[in-house]
Amino acid sequence: MFDTGRMSDELKALKIDVTRLLSTAGEQMFETSKDRADALADQIKAALAELNETVSEEQEQLHGLMTERPVASLASAFALGVVVGFMLRRH
Repeated sequence: MFDTGRMSDELKALKIDVTRLLSTAGEQMFETSKDRADALADQIKAALAELNETVSEEQEQLHGLMTERPVASLASAFALGVVVGFMLRRH
């Protein structure tokens, strides 16, 4: 009635086809994920470069302000330290 040998061969062939399809799909998903991760990494690098540039500009501006008014800068830092000290002492 049933040809078990033929059915077994068909199941083996089906197993090979499914394995090949899953392998191909897995490779495609890996490549897609890798491409997305690379694009995201490039975006992060660009954002960090822009942030670095902005911080450098602000640092130069702050340095200029401190060199123009050293006494005022020192007094401000001292006052800030006193305020933070009082705040930490209460907690």
